[in-house]
Amino acid sequence: MGGDNFGQFLYLGLLLAAVLGWAFAEYRGRLGQGLRGLLAWGMILVGLMAGYGLWQDIRHNVIASQRETAQTVEIPRSDDGHYHLTLTISGQPMRFMVDTGASGVVLSQRDAARLGIDVAGLVYAGRSQTANGIVRTARVRLTDVTLGPYHDDSLGAWVNEGEMDGSLLGMDYLGRYAIEIAADRMILRR
Repeated sequence: MGGDNFGQFLYLGLLLAAVLGWAFAEYRGRLGQGLRGLLAWGMILVGLMAGYGLWQDIRHNVIASQRETAQTVEIPRSDDGHYHLTLTISGQPMRFMVDTGASGVVLSQRDAARLGIDVAGLVYAGRSQTANGIVRTARVRLTDVTLGPYHDDSLGAWVNEGEMDGSLLGMDYLGRYAIEIAADRMILRR
């Protein structure tokens, strides 16, 4: 057990002892009533945890997602205010945040590795100015890129050497489409 874990364990143990001490002093003559209250709160907590877990399972069916037709791809605005879409690259589905302010397609190291790119062997010779400062980048070529009814044999992209939560889909790719934003939906068509 590491030092941080021991400190947390000790803190939680002291907190539990304090709460149990208070409960024992408060309900000394009415132990049955205290246990019923504790059981009721335990059931409420279990119900909240079950509801949260169920919401995580069904929210993808409840919340609108990317919709594709023969002529368009419609992307709903996410709860975070951004548009997210899924491209299929070399048969692998990859989730991107649409970034019209980015000039290129930027892959996180994790997403690049999922595509079979050896991120340790890349030459990070490029530099890019981001909101978090200057980062080093490596040029890569993606093949067999599909979005709904649209297919591209090849797409240039950059792998970011820095930390990223996810990959960004910039104007190098988005510029291939006519883009319309209406009623919290982004519509792409060629």
